[in-house]
Amino acid sequence: MSAIRTKPHEIVERALELSTADGCVVIADEESSANLRWAGNALTTNGVTRGRTLTVIATVDGKEGTASGVVSRSAVTAADLEPLVRAAEAAARGAAPAEDAQPLVTGTPASPDFTDAPDETSSAVFADFAPALGEAFARARAGGRELYGFANHELVSTYVGTSTGLRLRHDQPNGTLELNAKSPDRTRSAWAGRATRDFKDVDPTALDAELAVRLGWAERKIELPAGRYETLLPPTAVADLLIYQMWSAAARDAVEGRTVFSRPGGGTRVGERLSGLPLTLRSDPNEPGLESAPFVIAHSSGDDASVFDNGLPVGATEWISGGELARLTTTRHSAALTGLPLSPSFGNLILDGGGQKSLEEMVAESGHDGPCLLLTCLWYIREVDPATLLLTGLTRDGVYLVENGRVTGEVNNFRFNESPVDLLSRASEAGRTERTLPREWGDWFTRAAMPALRIPDFNMSSVSKGV
Repeated sequence: MSAIRTKPHEIVERALELSTADGCVVIADEESSANLRWAGNALTTNGVTRGRTLTVIATVDGKEGTASGVVSRSAVTAADLEPLVRAAEAAARGAAPAEDAQPLVTGTPASPDFTDAPDETSSAVFADFAPALGEAFARARAGGRELYGFANHELVSTYVGTSTGLRLRHDQPNGTLELNAKSPDRTRSAWAGRATRDFKDVDPTALDAELAVRLGWAERKIELPAGRYETLLPPTAVADLLIYQMWSAAARDAVEGRTVFSRPGGGTRVGERLSGLPLTLRSDPNEPGLESAPFVIAHSSGDDASVFDNGLPVGATEWISGGELARLTTTRHSAALTGLPLSPSFGNLILDGGGQKSLEEMVAESGHDGPCLLLTCLWYIREVDPATLLLTGLTRDGVYLVENGRVTGEVNNFRFNESPVDLLSRASEAGRTERTLPREWGDWFTRAAMPALRIPDFNMSSVSKGV
């Protein structure tokens, strides 16, 4: 029987039956995707894919503690199951005791649809989007600009079964749209991106109109030197910075003095005020439009995840509350080790700042007392110093000069050096929170809602010749 025709819950149950380990977790991920790509105002490719990945986590109790072995393989058939289970068991028996070992989770009610077939996406997800994209091509062509980009939709149905009786399922749709508009001579470029669950809330003609305005701004070129400038960070740039901040927010690392969240002299900065603005950074698996798994799905162990926590319920969490650091990410093991509350890692990220202004309204109030920069997005973000979370990276696809409340031209790109934690302390205004697509981390994390932030003195450390 083929991997695709075998029901995922049956694969999970059979793997659990085959296990001779002291404990076993089986995760089946049923994946499907559909995509469109275009260049020069014309579709170039489209396709649909299907796949399955099976992860078996075996635990073995020994005199010195419990060890774990993790093996993942794709395109698993019924005939492949026993060798896969035996490989995980062999890995566990050959491993040292796992530092994060905990009893496997019990007591979570079974998902009522655990035995149902997986959800799948198809090209039908683009039924309304594709004609609208064609209209955007026609408008762009008539306006003397070229559109490039891609739309991707994937749906992953994850089945988690354990030897302690858990039978859980989560269906995660995830859609992204990235659209570039270029002038025919390629000297001007503008980008816009959107995250979506089903492409019903994405309007490519509206995005094309937005990009046309930005290309118009870029007709006037202005050279600016490196320096500190009042800067408006759009939601996508704020998302990229805060996602990296949260990836660096493991409690154990902070307690051990290795991160920006370590308190000098010992302990963590939990309880410390990080921002003068009433900023609340939170995650919630039930956030409308940003829904994510309501239980832990861990294919491997790390600083902020443990395979022993698979199936652990995940609830709404405030990481920063009213400007004050409230939580760091913990597993059951690191929570006990640090004495901090259990706070599993997150599937979405929302920043609320209390502001109601759109980015356009914030632009209208800028540049009256000196130049202000409006960014489009950031890319090539890399860590320079974990102790301060100093990051470096580049601006991309449009940095615009705002003078007296309006955009007056496009300036050169810059390399920046900033810490997102420090930026939160210096932010002077937050706009309206809206769903956004991170540009840099969009391949790994898409479920975000952020406001634009006004930074009085964003550090543009050097001029970049990138686009």
